[in-house]
Amino acid sequence: MDILDWLNNSISGEFIFTMLVSMLPVVELRGGIPFGAAMGLSVPLAALASVIGNMLPIPVLILFTSRVFQWLKRKIPWLNRIIDALERRAESKRSLVEKYRFWGLLILVAIPLPGTGAWTGALVAAVMGMNLKKSLPAIFFGVIVAAIIVSMITLGVIHI
Repeated sequence: MDILDWLNNSISGEFIFTMLVSMLPVVELRGGIPFGAAMGLSVPLAALASVIGNMLPIPVLILFTSRVFQWLKRKIPWLNRIIDALERRAESKRSLVEKYRFWGLLILVAIPLPGTGAWTGALVAAVMGMNLKKSLPAIFFGVIVAAIIVSMITLGVIHI
């Protein structure tokens, strides 16, 4: 069986749904992997779907978050408090990323705890004005580390 046959047999509604769940902020792959496993996917397949789903919105977030925030503040003033809160949240993580650069962003994304993850990493990168070329690899490898940790927890290898 080659890779295309394996993918064709593996990509199912559960795989796609797991990807979609993993695209959601806050949930991301921390919820996607256990969700996919509960839907009947193997943990490695749930992790693959979750990594893909978690990473899909990230380039768009890095490239457009600052512009969208500025536009929203001008056009829909009642959103200013929410946007300001999101920007403050990103600023609170800034020192870690500035101090350790690539590794700081990777660690911020890799730790599967509330307030971390790819969406937060993308928000921090956008607020800091980091370009895609520098931020995307750090976020991607952070997502991979988080997927390994969450997969091991889902399999019961790591106990919390």
